[in-house]
Amino acid sequence: MDNNYKQKIIQGREIMKASDYEVESDEKKGLPQPSLSNEKSADTVVKLSKEFEDILTENSFLDILNNRGSKRKYTTEALTLKELSFLLWATQGVKGVIGNNRKATLRTVPSAGARHPFETYLFVNRVEGLIQGMYHYLPLTHELELIREDSEQENKVTKAFLGQSFAGGAPVSFVWSVVPYRSEWRYTVDAQKYALIDAGHICQNLYLAGEAIGCGVCAIGAYDQQLTDSLIGLSKAYSLEEDSEFTVYAAAVGKKVKEN
Repeated sequence: MDNNYKQKIIQGREIMKASDYEVESDEKKGLPQPSLSNEKSADTVVKLSKEFEDILTENSFLDILNNRGSKRKYTTEALTLKELSFLLWATQGVKGVIGNNRKATLRTVPSAGARHPFETYLFVNRVEGLIQGMYHYLPLTHELELIREDSEQENKVTKAFLGQSFAGGAPVSFVWSVVPYRSEWRYTVDAQKYALIDAGHICQNLYLAGEAIGCGVCAIGAYDQQLTDSLIGLSKAYSLEEDSEFTVYAAAVGKKVKEN
């Protein structure tokens, strides 16, 4: 086995372990906490609904669990804006903000220390009322901001996701980026392990929420890091800077094809 490969394997496994390395966190040093979410950066903002009762097609939690699975084939039907709103709320929705000097968000998914280090970006192809293009979710206000229109994004996303055409052509593809310092501010070298665990919570909620409204979901862990980050508009240079941000996970969503 190649020594470089061995070293990569060892490094990856160490991230999965609980660390015994002790270092004073920036939180304990009294340094300012990072922002709860990235701020709005675009002019076009779409307000989203929180009224979802009328779009649920499956109310049995047991059936949702039994039917949940990765679906890569979708109909040509567009998602409604309310359906997309529900999926966003289920994965990163903010139920409340707590704290005085040190604030935290209570969301629809768990996160170590309520740090929630993720941002949600969307490649929208077919959602009623939305222009084809890339969007960013604003969880604190439950809004979408249009980052850019892009009528050719299907091919770009397919290429970024290593030829997975179902992802590029899906009605909507979710991409989650991580801002590591949000967790590192409190958890230092354990933050990376916690953040990756948290990513699983988010995507599982997407699977369950999708099943509840008749949508199929397929998680995506294989992608070209630089291409995907570039499509979102993130820097290629990773560093120890507090605003460092990069893609860690993705998922395609569309209306399920009826099985025979």
